[in-house]
Parts: sequence; structure tokens; C-alpha cells
Amino acid sequence: MSMPCLLLPIPQQLKRFLTIVCFLSCGFLQAQDAVKGQAPGRWKTGYLDIHHINTGRGNAAFCVLPDGTTMLVDAGELSPLDARTFTERNAPQRPDTTKKPYEWLVSYITQVIEKPVIDYALLTHFHDDHFGAWYPSAPVSADGSFLRTGISGVGDLLKINTLVDRAYPMYNYPYNMREQSAVYGGGEIEFGKTMANYFRFIRSKSDAGMKQQAFRTGTDRQFILLHDAVTYPSFHIRNVKCNQWIWTGKDSSVVKHFPDRQPGDNKWPDENSLSLAITISYGNFIYYTGGDNPGEVFPGDDPLRDVETAIAQAVGPVDVAVMDHHGNRDAINAFQVKTMHPQVWVGQTWSSDHPGYEVLRRLRNKAIYPLPGDLFSTNMLEANRLVIGPMVDDAYKSQQGHILVRVMPGGNSFYVIVLDDDQPVITVKDVFGPYMSQARPAAAQTIKINQKK
Repeated sequence: MSMPCLLLPIPQQLKRFLTIVCFLSCGFLQAQDAVKGQAPGRWKTGYLDIHHINTGRGNAAFCVLPDGTTMLVDAGELSPLDARTFTERNAPQRPDTTKKPYEWLVSYITQVIEKPVIDYALLTHFHDDHFGAWYPSAPVSADGSFLRTGISGVGDLLKINTLVDRAYPMYNYPYNMREQSAVYGGGEIEFGKTMANYFRFIRSKSDAGMKQQAFRTGTDRQFILLHDAVTYPSFHIRNVKCNQWIWTGKDSSVVKHFPDRQPGDNKWPDENSLSLAITISYGNFIYYTGGDNPGEVFPGDDPLRDVETAIAQAVGPVDVAVMDHHGNRDAINAFQVKTMHPQVWVGQTWSSDHPGYEVLRRLRNKAIYPLPGDLFSTNMLEANRLVIGPMVDDAYKSQQGHILVRVMPGGNSFYVIVLDDDQPVITVKDVFGPYMSQARPAAAQTIKINQKK
């Protein structure tokens, strides 16, 4: 007769436990406004939302900062005539081909923010999958002066207040890009036509009020909160790298990584090596993105092609890192993995060599760092699984979709929210987190420095 009495409390304890778990889970979901099958919820005051938008045609990240200031990092658009887009080696366009990639970027942005204005547009470098390729059938702009593709398409549909790139105003490092665009603007070389179209876009929008700035390496005062900086003293964006200059990690000082170009040497450093890099910090949270910066040096390469080591030395540990060069085999070296060791890696991928097999091995190697970060990809192709094997499925938390990093007010925690990229209206596929931001003495020191300024 005593047995039922002994067993009776167990279901009650279990019920209480499940109730607590359910309450906490619901609290987490309510806290970041993301429920599976529903819209992710618009940005709210105090949030830091970083949307990695997947069109299958290049990189684009739309950031809504804690006070509502907005920032677009890249707006890639491969040409539909590019042979890379014709095969299963590359991702299909997302969500479909009824609109151009730049139109899908605008459609996404208008869904996640009430008043779609881009305060800052940052181009990491001049490759088509980061700022758009010229092609003859691209739509003509509203004023008829340029073609809409990538950033020029986005900028013709949405207002851009300030545009920042790596070469303004001279566009002469490491060679004169204005001369090349003039020579090939009506010729056969696509890059010359693309740059010529970009310069026409700049002229048109500058006349309409868009400002242009050169990226200033080392500073944390170029991209500032425009609406309410006082409420968020721990927020700042650090300009880590541009062209030959890399931040030292101290104050705003920089060092020259590449020597002065020799006369007639138009090929070095290459465009990937010149990519911009920034960190976004909010309380204890730190996010890194660095375009196509490389870090692996192959036989015959100039050793200076490894820029990731110097970047990682300056930046140190982060919470979220975008994989340099989409996770290609020439990037994400062991030193970067060990030094930055983010909790989350975001792969903005569109090709079957994203990620490279060697890269994935480094990312999962506990001898490099004992706590490998969680991996998320915008596109994972069947070709990757066939070549790399089961390590792909074992390593990734999510392999397909837009990736939203939502940092909660104050920056102490964040979520990764995967959004469906198969439909025009974005909805939540899955929610991961909360992740707790890592407290770092360096981050606290930076905050104190900013508060004194």
C-alpha cells in the first residue's frame, strides 16, 4: 500500500519541471519575437538585428542598429549571363526568378523595417557577388543614366544616405579604376563596364543628395548611431581593415600590410585581399564581417596574401563571425579560428566550393579550438555533400535560408533565427539560442574609451 504513496509525487514533480521548461521556452520565444511558421517580427528599439539575406547570387547583410539606424553591407548580384549560374555547381536564385536579385533584397528589407531607408551602405570590395555585375539586359534606372544591378538597383529603389567603399574618391589603388572603366566602359571587359555603371550610379545619386565617404581604417566613429547614441554607449562599429591598412587593436592606430605598389603592377594586391572588415560591438557582443579577405597562403602566393592573421590579432575573440570569402579554401586559417573562436559562424554561400573541405576540417578541429562554434549556411549544395561527405550534415545547425542574428537589448544574449528563403514572404524556419555573449576585458576597455570621448 505504500508504493502508490511513494510514486505519487513523481508525476507532480515531472509536471512542474515540464511547466518550468515550457515557461522558459515561451519566454525565450517571446523575448526575441520569432515563432516557427510566422514572420520574424520587426526590429524593436534596443535590438541589434543583422539579416544575412540569401538571393543565391551574392552577399548582402542588412543591419538595424539599436536606435533604428540602418546599414547595408554589400548587395551582390551575379550576372544572369555568368556561366557559374547555369550549373548545379552554384545555388539557384532565391526565392525565384520572377524578380531580379536587387528587387528581392528590397522586398526583404521592406518586410523587416517600417521605414525602409538605408543610412549607411558599405561595399566590402568590387566583386560582382558583393556589389553587382553589369549585364546588357539589366533594367534601366529611373533617370535613365545607369543600369540597376546589385547596389545600383537597391539604391534606385531605396534611399541611401551615405555610401562607403574602399576606394573613394580617387579610385586609384592598386590601379586607376576610373581609367579602366573609361577604356572598357563600352568594350568587351565586364569589370570595366561594371565600374563605369557604378560611377554613373554614384553621379546620379550624389546629385540627388547621397553622400559618399572613404572608409577610414581604425576609427569607431564613422558608422555611428544617428538617432539615439546616448542610450547605447556600449555600441560601436570598428573599422578594422581597408586596402593595405589594418587596425592594430589599439586606439585608432593602423599599420600598412602591403608595400607601395610597384609601377606597372596592376594585379597585386588582388581585390579579395583589399576587402574591408569591420566589427560591430554591443555590450559584450561582438560580430565580425570581412568580405573576401584571405588567410591561407598556397605555394607561389605572396605571403602577404594572409591578411586574416593580422585581422584576428587586432580583433580577438568574437561571438559571431561571417566566414571570409564565403568559406572558400583560401580563407579562415587556423590562427583566425583559434583567435576569434566565435560561438556562431555564418556562411554566406552560393557555390559548391563554399565551404572548402579544408576549411570545414579547421572549423571542427578541437585541436585548434576545443569548443567549435555552431555553423549556419545560407545555401548548401548537394555537390558539397557528395564531395565532403557526412561531415557537412554533422557540422551544420542549418544549411539553407536567410540567417538573422538578433541581439537582445544590452547585448548580453543573442539568437540565430533561420528564415525561409523559398517564398517571397519571409517566415521563421528555426530558432537557435539564446547564446550568452562572452564577457571580455578588451570589450569593456573599449567601452570605457568610447565613454570618455
